[in-house]
Amino acid sequence: MVATIKVLYEDNHVLCLAKPVNMPIMPDASGDMDLLTMAKAWLKEKYGKPGNVYLGLVHRLDRPVGGAMVFAKTSKAASRLSDAVRKQLLEKTYLAIIEGSMKQKEGTLVDYLAKDEKTNTSHVVDKDHGKKCILHYAVLGERNGLSLVKIRLVTGRSHQIRVQFASRGLPLLHDQRYNKNATKGQIALHASMLSFPHPTTRQQIVVCDLPRHEGAWSLFENKLYDTAKETEHA
Repeated sequence: MVATIKVLYEDNHVLCLAKPVNMPIMPDASGDMDLLTMAKAWLKEKYGKPGNVYLGLVHRLDRPVGGAMVFAKTSKAASRLSDAVRKQLLEKTYLAIIEGSMKQKEGTLVDYLAKDEKTNTSHVVDKDHGKKCILHYAVLGERNGLSLVKIRLVTGRSHQIRVQFASRGLPLLHDQRYNKNATKGQIALHASMLSFPHPTTRQQIVVCDLPRHEGAWSLFENKLYDTAKETEHA
């Protein structure tokens, strides 16, 4: 029996899943179970498919981060979804808990990032030496020196959210890669919503997955509930 997966939306063309935290999205050197392999096995079992199952990966999530992802069930869907990513038509919304308080409660962060492939880290550089990255944010609540922030990515650079906030002295809670003083725990970043045009019907598909109300997330339980209600009416 294949392990249970959380399906957010499925039809003949796309499969939207909730990625568990700390699971790689595809096979890597760790040898740990990955979401792509698990999803293919689930499809094979559900539909009794012989041979290999096609499932296209069109975007990524860092291993520690959980939340909504979309996969393509056909090569045509993969091509069109990849095109939507390039045209910034696939909108990604995240929830994060940061240490500290934003002076402006909503706004836009613009930086230029460069990635160090050897250390798999990114850092802010001047515009001549990095790739432009943009995100919009809104503070949803503040408590105990922490802030719950909703983030909509315009660009999708490596570790973008983590670096842009950390570079302003407002690191994500438990982000041990970009905050040397971070406390131990699961990084407080979650891919809460995806919105994209369906690859064949062009209808706008919106899927939502919220973090479990545990740890620091439980401090903002009411705000997470409000976010879920807003998504239902999106």
